[in-house]
This record gives sequence, C-alpha cells and structure tokens, in this order.
Amino acid sequence: ARLAQDSAYAAAAERAAEVGSVFLHLLAKLEAAKTQESLGVPVVGPILSRVMGPIYIFAATHIAERPWTNARSQSVAQELLALLVQAAGCGSVAEFLRGKDEDEEGRFAAVMGLLKQELTKDTWKRNPATKHVFSWTLPHVTRPWLSHYLERVLPPSLLISDDYQEENKILGVRCLHHIILNVPAADLCQFNRAQVVYHALYNHLYSREAPLIQAVLLCLLDLLPILERAQRQQNQGRPTTPCDEVLQLVLTHMEAEHRLALRRVYARSLPAFVQRLGILIVRHLKRLERVILGYLEVCDGPEEEARLGILETLQCTIEHAWPRMPCRLPVLLKALLKMMWDVHTDHGSTPELVKAALLQGATECLILLDRCSEGQVKVSWDPALLQLIPCPSEGAAQCLQKPTGFLSPSALKASISTHLNIST
Repeated sequence: ARLAQDSAYAAAAERAAEVGSVFLHLLAKLEAAKTQESLGVPVVGPILSRVMGPIYIFAATHIAERPWTNARSQSVAQELLALLVQAAGCGSVAEFLRGKDEDEEGRFAAVMGLLKQELTKDTWKRNPATKHVFSWTLPHVTRPWLSHYLERVLPPSLLISDDYQEENKILGVRCLHHIILNVPAADLCQFNRAQVVYHALYNHLYSREAPLIQAVLLCLLDLLPILERAQRQQNQGRPTTPCDEVLQLVLTHMEAEHRLALRRVYARSLPAFVQRLGILIVRHLKRLERVILGYLEVCDGPEEEARLGILETLQCTIEHAWPRMPCRLPVLLKALLKMMWDVHTDHGSTPELVKAALLQGATECLILLDRCSEGQVKVSWDPALLQLIPCPSEGAAQCLQKPTGFLSPSALKASISTHLNIST
C-alpha cells in the first residue's frame, strides 16, 4: 500500500508540473494581451481576477517540499507564483494577498472563499494539501489586514489544532499564534474568542510531545497578557489569573517529568512565566523550589539547556520574590554549590563554554542570594578561585568582584564539604 501511495504521489507531481507549465503559458498570453489595442487591461483584467485565486491555490499546493511534489513541480510552482504576482501588479506574495494598503482589498478573501468548503470539520482531511495551503498563506497576511478576516481564519486554525495527529496540532497552534500576534486584542476578546483559544491551548499542555509543548507555551505567553487585560477591564477580581493556571500545571508536569526533551522545553519557558507574574510568583514558590532543586541536580547532556534555563529561572525568582529568599537560603545554597562542584569535577563531553555558562549563572544566583539575605552568603573572589571554578569570562569575574563580603578559596572548599558532606 505504501509503495502504491508513493507511486501515486510521484505521478501527481509529474502531472502538476505539466499543468503548471500550461498555466505559465496562459498567464504569459494574458500579460501580452494587456498591450494589445483590441484587448488591453479592460478586457484582460476581469479574466485575470477570476483565475488568480485558483492559480494561487495550485501554486501554493506545490511550492514546498511535500509527498506529492518533486523538484520540477516545485520549480514550476515558484515560477508560476512569481508570474501571478507580477500579473497582478504587486511586488510580493504578501502584497498580492492583502493589497497594497489597508484600504485596498487583496486576493486573500477570494483564496479563503475557495478554501472554505475544504476547511470544514468533515472535509479538511480529504485533501492533505488544504491544511498546508492555508498554513502557508496565513503568515503572509499580517496586522492590520488580518483582523478583517478573523472570522474566516480562526475556525480552521482551531479545527486543525484539535486533531489527534501531532503534526496537525503543531500546524494549528502556529496558525493560532500568528493570529494572536496580528489581530488587535479587542477583536480577540470580542465574543470570548480569546477564551476559546486559551482553552484549546491549555488542553494541549497535557501532551507529552516536546515540539507541541514548545509551540503551545510560546503561543500562551503572547495570549496571557490579552486575557489578563480583558479581566482587568471587566473588573473581575479573580484571585488567580490564567498565567497562574498555566504555571501551576507546567510545574506539576515538570516535577514528574523524566524525558530530557520535555525538561529542556519546560526549563526554557519558565523564566518568561516568572517575569510575567512578577512578585505574584510567591504563590508558586513551594512547588517552584522543588522543581529548581530537582533540575539543578540532573545533568541533561552536553548543552545543559535545562540547567541553564533553571538557573535563569532562579535568578528571576530571586529578583522578584527576594523577601522570601532568606528562609530558603540553606536549601538553595546547597543545591547551587553541589551543582558547581558537579560541573567542576565533570570530565565528560560538556564543552568548556557550557561549563563556564553554568558556573557564571550559579555565581550570579549566589550574589543575588547574598544581597537579599544581607550578606549571609560569604564567598570571596580572588585569582586562586579559578582553580576550583574555571570561569574564563571577564563578565563573570567582574560580576564576582562586586562587594559581597568574601571567603578564601579554601573556605569555599570547606563550605562545599560542609553543605554536601563530601571530601574536598
């Protein structure tokens, strides 16, 4: 069956290349007819306007690498689209779709009119090219034009994102993200559209696939400010916000997560949520502390993305919730010193630059902890300390030289030994 499908796709690509060549010939004839006195733009213009939509969809179907395309069909599709844009008197695909200015209607409405019947709940999977045409076209229409077509683009984006296949979910989430970035907040909040999108995205957080989680978290970070602004305008004094709900679920998943790919995605996104909540991060400190301690303890490979993300999270947390840090100083200090010791004694495949970044991040956390605890962290800086903490960055050295009331390197070793119960 697989062989038969591949053969059918190869035949489709060849047919597409032949059909594309015919379209190229027809467009060239129409362009030439514009200059003829007997025909001219008044005759050619209406004909062009009727065929532009179907030709565009044909070109968009075959312009990218898909199972039903080959190098020849892609080349013909690219040439066809370029000639179509030129025939319309436009300078780019975006201008062709949206119009030259906000007052001029482009061809996006006509394209979506043709796609509408193929983007319903019952039909969108019959033609595998439809979702790709839609998702390839949508990013070309940006603010302020996209708001005019919100009713046409939001339903299919939600429909595609609600599929059971991960590929379709990611495709739909990326379309939703583009809509969020390019439609005014007032339009998104009208008729509770933003809430509908939020619930669709929130449900995806239960997925165990790292690429989908990454796309969803990036999308949510841009949607949450819109939802919270709408809540304030409606005077809804909710004790928790959508950001609290998302962070609570993310931290719950992070605690039990053992897959490195997902741990990296979560850790990379966590600092943005802490920055978003600000001082309100104190609502989540107990669970966040457990996550930070757990992630600092585990090496996650040569690039150490999870640890670096957690160090950045800890820095943001200290900066925003510094009054709550002194009581957590013992456990945080122990975790940071243990991580620094692990990095120092690691003779594996971790690059030196990554080690330096980890040590610098840990050092900055120690300095922040020292400041918010009124000097309870006593670690001095002098050149001999480089033997224990190899950090070649001048920036790190300058950071450590800031007055914090310091100990000698031997005292640091003794501190590590005391906190970690190991022999130095």
